[in-house]
Amino acid sequence: MKKRTLTQGMDVSAIGYGAMGLSEFYGQTNDAHSLQLLSQLRELGITFIDTADLYGRGHNEQLIGRFLAGMSKAERLTFTVATKCGIERPANEAYARTINNQPDYITQSCHASLKRLGVERIDLFYLHRISPATPIEESMTCLSRLVQEGKIGRIGLCEASASTLSRAHAIHPLAALQTEYSLWTRDIEAEILPRVKQLGIGLVPYSPLGRGFLTGKYRKNSEFAEGDFRKHNDRFQQDNLDHNLLLLNAIAPLAGKYHATTGQIALAWLLAQYEKIVPIPGTKQIAWLTENAQAAEIELEAEDLRLLNTLHQQIEVKGGRYSEEGMKGVNA
Repeated sequence: MKKRTLTQGMDVSAIGYGAMGLSEFYGQTNDAHSLQLLSQLRELGITFIDTADLYGRGHNEQLIGRFLAGMSKAERLTFTVATKCGIERPANEAYARTINNQPDYITQSCHASLKRLGVERIDLFYLHRISPATPIEESMTCLSRLVQEGKIGRIGLCEASASTLSRAHAIHPLAALQTEYSLWTRDIEAEILPRVKQLGIGLVPYSPLGRGFLTGKYRKNSEFAEGDFRKHNDRFQQDNLDHNLLLLNAIAPLAGKYHATTGQIALAWLLAQYEKIVPIPGTKQIAWLTENAQAAEIELEAEDLRLLNTLHQQIEVKGGRYSEEGMKGVNA
């Protein structure tokens, strides 16, 4: 597995792993199977793991903690673990959430995440969403203090606007921005990606495979179980799916050319957009984990990059990324 420098002093695998689906949002989960899958990260050289206190209301962090506990201290040091805080959820199964960037809550969340992960320091700690109710300067001052105390190593933001990135970076250097970015979600290219490059911080695209759409494995809404986020997501409603397949069909010839899958082409395209990009595709299947890791070996030719770069000008993706509730704090 090739390495990338996400930020100074933080070299990670070119392809990371997003662990969210091991706890919820994408159908049934199984901890024993999840731990078996996580063990394959070592075999594939994937050293960057992404989680959050939100996922499974702490379950995901506990799961990653169990994985880390099963290795030696030296081996643990080969992994970079990122987690997040800043979203409160009710105790029941409701999707509703409240964004909380208050310093006291950030500190409380950090200590809780340290305990669940079973570590003394969190490598990369993000604000999961940005709240207009709390000035970003206040949140960053708190996070900077946690760095000084040795509780966290680096600071990141998720789904932040260009102006918020600049304001935050002025208080304490940011390591990375995590945001949705893929061949079917390209909003950040107008202002946010240029600001990321200007500041020289890392970019961690989540849902880099379009929640599985770009792999070509999901063409019917009826394939999703009721517990799957995509069942009721706007982009995966059948009329929108049928239209959005135009995008997938445009990528397919390149998959043939490189003897790859459409998903691998989508990841290779992302890697070519910026030297500090580290996508974090998530999966519950070892075969697909392996497929994603192999995408780091694909180098797209200039003419093919030009074709993919302009696809969004020819094919407009239909459907929103999230519901109104889910869009809280996005690009704030």
